Amino acid sequence: MHLGFIGTGTITAHIVRGLKASALADWSVTLSPRSAEVAAALAGLPGVTVAADNQAVIEAAEVVVLAVRPQVAAEVLGGLQFHPERPVISLIAGLSLDDLAGLTGARDICRAIPLPSVEAQACVTPVYPPQPQAMQLFAALGQALPVADLSAFDAYATGSAVMATWFGFAETVADWMAANGIPPADAETYVRGLFANLGETIGDRGRSLEQLRHDHATRGGLNEQVWRVFADEGGADALRTGMDAVMARVSGR
Repeated sequence: MHLGFIGTGTITAHIVRGLKASALADWSVTLSPRSAEVAAALAGLPGVTVAADNQAVIEAAEVVVLAVRPQVAAEVLGGLQFHPERPVISLIAGLSLDDLAGLTGARDICRAIPLPSVEAQACVTPVYPPQPQAMQLFAALGQALPVADLSAFDAYATGSAVMATWFGFAETVADWMAANGIPPADAETYVRGLFANLGETIGDRGRSLEQLRHDHATRGGLNEQVWRVFADEGGADALRTGMDAVMARVSGR
């Protein structure tokens, strides 16, 4: 299989590096020349080349992956000539299948939400609709999750929008510790270790998320106290409000 990437940013880099360390390492890749530094670094991997322009990517690829920012998608894709029979995998947030068909003329289009953990083959990637080539690609990069319903896909996209908030939560904890006498570097080291360990724990599928929360909140203990204040003071409601706003945005409401 020969993949062509239009858009050579962070998520493309994670996918390509993950692909070349996966069971599909023999798949070849052609990259667009934009983000020259990233493209040049990836071109050092076996079977990865950088095209002269985006049209050359399309000509080389059996499957085209769209990984440009939504704000520039129409500008970047509008002047290109796609082959209608070749599959297209879109990673562009908020751009509907109808919009993509209008911009590319492709008849076989799916949308996917890969996260940086594809590089470690540890990502669960929703794919809508479950196009065979996309399912094969993302299964090699962790787990490909078939999605048949657009509203469900939008909900997955919304769920993925909490990454910065998760890091911001860790940042807030470290900043509070530093404000209370711990050297900032030590506070950050401690919080990184804490959150890294919790990241491993959440992978325990034998316990529900609710059970994990209960297991880390001794009755009358410190963890329970912080959770109660967070919930009672509107922290959980603020998170839901933010997710409602993102859901409205990605679904075009």
